Amino acid sequence: MDETLQIPDVVTVGEAMALLMARQPLPLAEVSEFERATAGAELNVAVGLSRLGYKVGYVSALGKDSLGRNLLDFMQAEGLDLRHVRLDQQHPTGFMLKSMALDGSDPEVEYFRRGSAASHLSRADIPSGAYQQARLLHLTGISPALSDSCRDMALTMAAQARGAGRMVTFDPNLRPRLWPTQEAMIETVNALASLADVVMPGLGEGKLLTGCGDAAGIADFYLARGARQVVVKLGPQGAYYAGPEGRGIAPGVPVRKVVDTVGAGDGFAVGVISALLEGLPLALAAARGNAVGARVVQFRGDCEGLPTRSELGLQ
Repeated sequence: MDETLQIPDVVTVGEAMALLMARQPLPLAEVSEFERATAGAELNVAVGLSRLGYKVGYVSALGKDSLGRNLLDFMQAEGLDLRHVRLDQQHPTGFMLKSMALDGSDPEVEYFRRGSAASHLSRADIPSGAYQQARLLHLTGISPALSDSCRDMALTMAAQARGAGRMVTFDPNLRPRLWPTQEAMIETVNALASLADVVMPGLGEGKLLTGCGDAAGIADFYLARGARQVVVKLGPQGAYYAGPEGRGIAPGVPVRKVVDTVGAGDGFAVGVISALLEGLPLALAAARGNAVGARVVQFRGDCEGLPTRSELGLQ
């Protein structure tokens, strides 16, 4: 089949970043040795779904620099459809630093992404053709925080997909430091959530975004505003799910040792999305999300723990 006619199962849009992970358990200011990896919430989800056998189209922009080249090589090796990854001569690839936390706590993270190539994405980068026929569009609250043009792009893509009857999944993935004000963050993230079929906030995120004190209230808030299904991440306790099939809690998956918490939420999204694409009920989707998230926290890098179907025990 002509490549231009190939329809992905999933399309996502976001910023891919180089990740420099500390090799020493020290404050970042004192670290002298780093290991290179990859980062980016939407990229993590794209890689996870690709490893589970789905065709994933990734929309982004990279600087025409060594960091961008390394990321492009990584994405090609993971089998992503990169027709709509643009190389930018004027703006650099973003990167981030991450400390080593030996006690399982959240590591220290610093971002260097202001003015990056991906922050200059706009409505002009919205793909046409085959990408408009993908079964599912996955978005997070990070992309619209990068710039006004990125916000416009994300809202437009969500509205187009929902209007066309395609499934839209949304992970708030709050990054308060990227937003000018907390009010702007809440307004935009909730606007995107109202355009999604499936909303997947963390419990703390949901409380901030909705003003509700528990998972049931958070779910009610988004269901009343247009979502069809809501899954609230509860950390080690699992996930609360609510939708037309009913409500309940999918128990957490015990982990012997937490190595790195970064990327766990993206792994959770991979599990939920893959299960929904297979037609499984929301309860089983939340359970798979828990399983993938639990696996991811046992590895240092954001993508290293994302499983293949056999590693997840699937046929």
